[in-house]
Amino acid sequence: MSYLSRSDELVFFVNGRKVIEKNADPEVTLLTFLQQNLGLTGTKYACGRGGCGACTVMVSKCDPVSKKIRHFSVTSCLVPICSLHGAAVTTVEGVGSTQTRLHPVQERIAKSHGTQCGFCTPGMVMSMYTLLRNHPQPSEEQLMEALAGNLCRCTGYRPILESGKTFCMESNGCEQKGTGKCCLDQGENNSPSHGQQSDISTGLFTKDEFQPLDPTQELIFPPELLRMTESPEKITLTFHGERVTWISPGTLKDLLELKVKHPEAPLILGNTSLGPAMKSQGHFYPIVLSPARISELSMVSKTSEGLTIGAGCSLAQVKDILAERVSELPEEKTQTYRALLKHLRSLAGQQIRNMASLGGHIISRHCYSDLNPILALGNATLNLISKEGARQISLNADFLAGLAHADLKPEEILESVYIPHSQKWEFVSAFRQAQCQQNALADVTAGMRVLLKEGTGTIEDLSIACGGIGVAPISAHKSCQQLQGRCWNELMLDEACRLLLDEVSIPGSAPGGKVEFKRTLVVSFLFKFYLAVLERFRKLVKQSPAPDCLHHPEVSDGFLSALEDFPVTVPQGVQRYQSVDSHQPLQDPVGRPIMHLSGLKHATGEAIFCDDIPRVNKELFMAFVTSTRAHAKIKSIDSSKALELPGVVDVITAEDIPGTNGAEDDRLLAVDKVLCVGQIICAVVAETKVQAKHAIEKIKVTYEDLEPVIFTIEDALKHNSFLCPEKKLEQGNIEEAFEKVDQIVEGEVHVGGQEHFYMETQRVLVIPKTEDKELDIYVSTQDPTHVQKTVSSTLNIPVNRITCHVKRVGGGFGGKMGRPAIFGAIAAVGAIKTGHPIRLVLDREDDMLITGGRHPLFGKYKVGFMNNGRIKALDVECFINGGCTLDDSEQVAEFLLLKLENAYKIRNRRFRSRACMTNLPSNTAFRGFGFPQGGLLTESCITAVAAKCGLLPEKVREKNMYKTVDKTIYKQAFNPETLIKCWNKCLDNSSFHSRRMQVEEFNNKNYWKKKGIAIIPMKFSVGYVETSFHQAAALVHIYTDGSVLVTHGGNELGQGIHTKMLQVASRELKIPLSYMHICETSTATVPNTISTGGSIGSDVNGRAVQNACQILVKRLEPIIKKNPEGAWEDWIKTAFEQRISLSATGYFRGYKAFMDWDKGEGDPFPYYVYGAACSEVEIDCLTGAHKKIRTDIVMDACCSLNPAIDIGQIEGAFTQGIGLYTTEELTYSPEGVLYSRGPDEYKIPTITDVPEEFNVSLLPSSQNPLAIYSSKGLGESGLFLGSSVFFAITDAVTAARRERGIAEDFTVKSPATPEWVRMACADRFTEMIPRDNPKTFKPWSIQIA
Repeated sequence: MSYLSRSDELVFFVNGRKVIEKNADPEVTLLTFLQQNLGLTGTKYACGRGGCGACTVMVSKCDPVSKKIRHFSVTSCLVPICSLHGAAVTTVEGVGSTQTRLHPVQERIAKSHGTQCGFCTPGMVMSMYTLLRNHPQPSEEQLMEALAGNLCRCTGYRPILESGKTFCMESNGCEQKGTGKCCLDQGENNSPSHGQQSDISTGLFTKDEFQPLDPTQELIFPPELLRMTESPEKITLTFHGERVTWISPGTLKDLLELKVKHPEAPLILGNTSLGPAMKSQGHFYPIVLSPARISELSMVSKTSEGLTIGAGCSLAQVKDILAERVSELPEEKTQTYRALLKHLRSLAGQQIRNMASLGGHIISRHCYSDLNPILALGNATLNLISKEGARQISLNADFLAGLAHADLKPEEILESVYIPHSQKWEFVSAFRQAQCQQNALADVTAGMRVLLKEGTGTIEDLSIACGGIGVAPISAHKSCQQLQGRCWNELMLDEACRLLLDEVSIPGSAPGGKVEFKRTLVVSFLFKFYLAVLERFRKLVKQSPAPDCLHHPEVSDGFLSALEDFPVTVPQGVQRYQSVDSHQPLQDPVGRPIMHLSGLKHATGEAIFCDDIPRVNKELFMAFVTSTRAHAKIKSIDSSKALELPGVVDVITAEDIPGTNGAEDDRLLAVDKVLCVGQIICAVVAETKVQAKHAIEKIKVTYEDLEPVIFTIEDALKHNSFLCPEKKLEQGNIEEAFEKVDQIVEGEVHVGGQEHFYMETQRVLVIPKTEDKELDIYVSTQDPTHVQKTVSSTLNIPVNRITCHVKRVGGGFGGKMGRPAIFGAIAAVGAIKTGHPIRLVLDREDDMLITGGRHPLFGKYKVGFMNNGRIKALDVECFINGGCTLDDSEQVAEFLLLKLENAYKIRNRRFRSRACMTNLPSNTAFRGFGFPQGGLLTESCITAVAAKCGLLPEKVREKNMYKTVDKTIYKQAFNPETLIKCWNKCLDNSSFHSRRMQVEEFNNKNYWKKKGIAIIPMKFSVGYVETSFHQAAALVHIYTDGSVLVTHGGNELGQGIHTKMLQVASRELKIPLSYMHICETSTATVPNTISTGGSIGSDVNGRAVQNACQILVKRLEPIIKKNPEGAWEDWIKTAFEQRISLSATGYFRGYKAFMDWDKGEGDPFPYYVYGAACSEVEIDCLTGAHKKIRTDIVMDACCSLNPAIDIGQIEGAFTQGIGLYTTEELTYSPEGVLYSRGPDEYKIPTITDVPEEFNVSLLPSSQNPLAIYSSKGLGESGLFLGSSVFFAITDAVTAARRERGIAEDFTVKSPATPEWVRMACADRFTEMIPRDNPKTFKPWSIQIA
């Protein structure tokens, strides 16, 4: 019996320490185990689907065959702990810590300024650490590959890459390294930029300070696990959970017997398919089988005919196996292998490739499978095995369709896959197009293979298989048969396209939508394949001319670029900023690139976020029940079955709220009716998260649907459904001006919404105290005072009983302004009702469903202009989709108008805006607050005018920009001198004019690839339109040992506000930063704070900290005068002895700001931030893909408090802007359900979206007397500059349309996804696809803007 009980013990190691788990639950993931059982909170939960990399850890295993130790990165949110028997896990805590020893990876990512909010940093560290364990001197390409599965929403990736590149082998390095200059540091005509440059720095960190990497100091693989591998126990391990039993056999024989006994039980290796399905689709299996210990499933064998790969090999191993085989064999034999390799490089991220198995990928038969179509046409054979014996089946169309005669029997398993060599005159290609280049599921994936008769162009055999267009990959068998015997020429191509479109039909209502795009991709891929075969055939014929070889068509030079995919390149670039004055004291940190205060703690996982706070005694977990209807009356809520479940304590409804349930039109918990899918109806409180999640599934809500149901702006206009009155600004006489212009253009602009996708989802911990109804609330918010006030009114208790604590926030971007108050209030009701602490952590799916985001915009413009491009009149009407409640929509509509003019002086203009009420979750504040949408509309007007005048857009921009001291449309005076400087500097830095000519030259030579370039100016208004919103307070304590504690009203969101505040205090008190500390933001220490946003956090709180420090210095002056040579500690000691207060409250009354909407005038903003960005892209007209070649940004930061932080904010905001304008697409069902609720469906930029060359310059020698030390707030402004990429794409699209003789003006739609780009580049392939009548089918998704 003892032997059997021992077999049920799960044994693995974590950070060198042995873990023996006697009650391992198969449903518990490694991430949950690390956080809850071991208290290791450095590994973060951000998506739960393996799509973001925040939970990355390293797993080490000893290969039973080779006996080598294999280190690989995994996403711990998908790893069942039961799969770890005999493995060693290393988390960020095991790599290094500030308490013991920092690892070089941790030190370098922090000191290279690669952390902002820090929530993604442990995952980044672990991906790099794993890379270095395998390759101590990796190539830059390996670095890119290792980090492609990790998402970051703050930094823009550039500094993270910079930190990793310090470990790489020297390649493509700067020729002038170490000189303080750079080969990229050049302006127009390849000459150094004009003016005195000696005070300009280009280094944000010093590489020489880094400790070297010493591979001998790493944790060794536990000897006990080595012994387990050398003499493995062949017994079957069984782990029983509450609902699931995990069985891990020790031999193949045992596995086959178990498969007979449990034929329905799935085999799990990587859990990358089943894990997400169990989480999001509710799939459930009472028994699962793990073949991880069966070495036969990992065998690889090579023959002269082909390659057999074990089904248990991970996709990363398959990639290495294929790469090795490609290097060994002649090209003609490796056509299929090369096609598979191409897809394996972009399939998912490194962590998923390390986990997912070849067998799992094949058996899952996902419709979007990258490998199955290629394996099918490569004539792969599946080697099956069961207790009855072995057999082979073809991986063909019937298998992919799941037909019984071609499938596995329930008792069979896939042992291995045989992939034969290709042969001479056989050509194989792989194609895929996704929303972005890396780590994205394909919209369409295809494999194509042709065997030509030797030396001729006659088709002997043809195979085409496509994925992404049906429920399973589809083989175009009939089309291929009809084309056999045909010559490989244009006639065959036309016929092939027609046949293919007939056979591979996609219904208009197909899941995933994008139907016309997908149809176009199928024939576009075929055309690419046609060209590729022609080109390879030509080369092959040259090598071995056959006597009967006839003349064959050749690929023209202008078509050749269609054959090339965009490579993944390692970004390079320069960051320029003004050096501090040489006379500035060394200990004065202001203006220096100081590392983020928490940088090292981010990198070691020691930085505590809200959910990292250890479990409190008697703590309960809360989960929400949300509406499944868009507009309905709630008839009943039945929670009886939920309350019967074990661990469920209570269900919180609106009736439990003792005070105010939100506003009349914006309830915390729904009463009587719901206004959108995702509205919170009630909340379950249970002992664990799992119990709470199970309980919400048992609550039955019955509805009665109401009319109307409105989702789109178009519908809102039809129903006159608005949230607030129309806002309007007008200047000049617009009707008269339109009568006098040469030309008038009218157009529309559609800008989609955007999800905040902060890496740390919404979370709150409410702890009730035992007396006086006091509450401690730990919350991830930008506005703790708003949380405090909302909880107060909800519970009907005074504000002074509630203390909100914010240590740090894992990203906010406006999404944590208003929403946390709702969650805090509901959690507080639960805490008061139960008497227990309540923890609430939203899953990514719920967070995206509930919280809303950036307002989608529909804009109409009418612009009147002269033939020289001078705009005389502009009439703009904007409508934003506000969702179901007001929230911030009225302010967004106002800011939209105030910011709409951007950099342009137009004498006659009328701007109008309205916020539409729809049955979608309420949209809210988002970085830029209306300007990214409105600015895109304005710039689209400029582009349209340029097209009509036959002028370049940059010329029209220059002609219409503000030139001299002037007044805005709302009559606020400003001086545009700095704006013009930024524009000219950007033109120069980017060598714009010469590159414009190079772009045109490229476009003249290439038909299917086009380049585009655009330069965009920016005038961004900072702050709020309320004087009271600019006030701030601070509290500074000096302790008797001389140490200083600074507290202020700003919240650390990753923007480095705490770091800047200590820089201010250090300068004012004239003591080093090492004396300073900031603990947290708390409503008990600094009351009545204003939300941290509007780009003014550092401005106003810096003034308050400065004021407090100056008060203290004034008190200390007499003491310092008496003892000027004394030490700081002596002065403080003397002050205490003389009973001088060493604590001071600082206060800043704020900037004056007001706006009179009745008059349409005011001074709403304290100052402007100016900037300009130039971007160049290349698009593939056949697929819609694009490559960002180069971006140059010039930003007016005046005297930066911290150039490293400010440049980081610019780069991060710009990258977020790239996402808004190119990849981030929210999709809704016709019933108003948000489809895109995680990183699989919603694509924020990845590391491969950084421009190949990315240069950022802070404009030197400008002043801003209003702000502290003449600095400027740069948190938001950079986002709009991402539109330079959008307009570079439209420039390239325009070039394609011009060449094809199509109208150059087209409806502007953002984001410029591959779908939009491909369909805008209309050609014979877009013309030949069938089009459905919209009235004949129900679309999969709807456009809400």
